Amino acid sequence: MTRLTPYRFAGRTAVLTGAAGGIGEHLAHGLAERGSDLVLVDRDALRLDAVAEQVRSAHPGRTVEALVADLADRSAVISLAAGIRERHPRLGLLINNAGMALGGRFDQIGLAQFERVMAVNFTAPLLLIHHLLPALTAAPGSHLVNVSSLYGLIAPPGQSAYSASKFALRGLSEALRGELLESGVGVTTVHPGGVRTRIAESAEIGEGVPAAEVEPQQRAFAALLTYPPDKAAREILDGVQRRRGRVLIAASAKVPDVLARLMPVGHMRVIARLTAAAGRRARTAVTR
Repeated sequence: MTRLTPYRFAGRTAVLTGAAGGIGEHLAHGLAERGSDLVLVDRDALRLDAVAEQVRSAHPGRTVEALVADLADRSAVISLAAGIRERHPRLGLLINNAGMALGGRFDQIGLAQFERVMAVNFTAPLLLIHHLLPALTAAPGSHLVNVSSLYGLIAPPGQSAYSASKFALRGLSEALRGELLESGVGVTTVHPGGVRTRIAESAEIGEGVPAAEVEPQQRAFAALLTYPPDKAAREILDGVQRRRGRVLIAASAKVPDVLARLMPVGHMRVIARLTAAAGRRARTAVTR
């Protein structure tokens, strides 16, 4: 069986989506520290430019390219990929990190909202992989990272669109891992648990969710996000270097993963009880 040598960051170019904040921002700094040149992608031009300038200042020897793109726009993603491939016919690393969340029961979210989540979280990575794969296979020892989610391991109520997109990305990643091995391209699927990012405040809410429920939902979601994003980024890059097939970040991803494998049907009832108990403990701690 083919075994891949450890990934070498130095002297290679890495493409990173969702680079303007959260895990992506720390991945950008971590990649530069390890010697990679960068192609950073995000839809938020101001935040992206700030991250790019910080990386350039901290690592003047690195080349940093910042590209603004809306990954929900299929034609924009194809154009983005074409430009990257033209300028970088040999790539060392592609990290599909960008994502968006959408809260609400299936009957409370619009079809257009559901499709936008699928476009950003699944179709955009699919298109980037398809168009940039020749550049990855042209560079011996390259690597692909797809950032799925805890909700690519379990599918809680109220997360039908997000879970569908992240399960799809997980499935694509697992198939590609076997297919690309003989080409020397490694594939890592990342499942972050409650990492402290802006995803809660930037999440869309289903158009049918009552207004009175919006703030409590956002507040409850944000309360689960406690794991440091810089630590998550280090774990991802360490996993890439070691060519790990899966990286689960935080106990909030590892415990549900075990429960889902042990109890394929009943795990959500257990997780719901554990989550409720944790919420009560957190509220008690705040009031003391």
